[in-house]
Amino acid sequence: MAAITRLTLTDFRNHAAASLDAAPGLVVITGENGAGKTNILEAISQLVPGRGLRGAALSDAARHGGPGGWSVAATLATAAGDVQMGTGTQAQAPDRRLVRINGASASAAALGEWLALVWLTPAMDRLFSDSAGARRRFLDRLVLALHPGHGARVSRYEAAMRERSRLLTAQPAADPVWLAGLEADMAEHGAAIAAARADVVTALAAQAAAGEDGPFARPLISLSGDDGPTISGDLAGRLCSGRARDAAAGRALEGPHRADLIVTHAAKAMPAANCSTGEQKALLVAIVLAHAALVAARHGRPPILLLDEIAAHLDAERREALFARLTAMGVQAWATGTDADVFAGADAATHLLLEQGQIFPRAGRAKSL
Repeated sequence: MAAITRLTLTDFRNHAAASLDAAPGLVVITGENGAGKTNILEAISQLVPGRGLRGAALSDAARHGGPGGWSVAATLATAAGDVQMGTGTQAQAPDRRLVRINGASASAAALGEWLALVWLTPAMDRLFSDSAGARRRFLDRLVLALHPGHGARVSRYEAAMRERSRLLTAQPAADPVWLAGLEADMAEHGAAIAAARADVVTALAAQAAAGEDGPFARPLISLSGDDGPTISGDLAGRLCSGRARDAAAGRALEGPHRADLIVTHAAKAMPAANCSTGEQKALLVAIVLAHAALVAARHGRPPILLLDEIAAHLDAERREALFARLTAMGVQAWATGTDADVFAGADAATHLLLEQGQIFPRAGRAKSL
């Protein structure tokens, strides 16, 4: 299994200089609101491709009043030995991301070859009542853990789609040859996106179906929209014939960007959006646990989980079941909360308290952050 054993933050959010050691398994960070717990999880989330846990611009992560740049570095323990990873920005280029792996410069996409992350945040508690776009972003994070090139394909597809929409609404009319090239790019990347999503959803549905109804509701998972096992081979042709319609709408009305993740509470045969807040949170946790098991089965190691305020909307039975499942799976999970008592059942966890710029072990002396 892969686990972060050391984490260092420099001028990241409210942390001027933070350094902490971690162990495999559950790492619990508690503290008051505003202490910087979520910022630590966000820093970890910068160690994979994408915009991180908050989806923020790179420049937004720089510490207020700091020099302008920031960095996050970690030691990742793997079966092949320790891997040194780092990413950040410089003051003179606050939106240009720098990446180093084992001391050598690398692309952001290369981070996905070493580390897979999945996160749950309080903002996601109502995911099933949110927009289809929010559910696609959640699904794409799950896909990325199994198909590391997925993020780059989504970025290229969306770039081509944006340019096509811009040209369709531009005056004078765009060059049809240039539009055809963009539509060919959308069809090529769209087919790969759809295939990867379908692969993960099919496998995830099977993984979830194999489980038993228990503290966590068993989810039925599927896709809707233009995102089947393969995008129709004529997507480029359909985009071409739909140019007038898409120009009027100001956006492309066909393609994998129209897909939606459909989740149903199996025992109740009820759409997740109609379930209670606690049931929706339990369904989300069930999906993430099934995904971790799937990644472990395919890659030999589960992803690292970032669980921000995970105890919210989970009753005592579900909290204890979650801690037990995480321990049994051997997954490293970083969990935050304001109340240390709700993690009392996580006996095997590393418990830390974040307070006034310092991190305190639950028993022992404080060490400076």
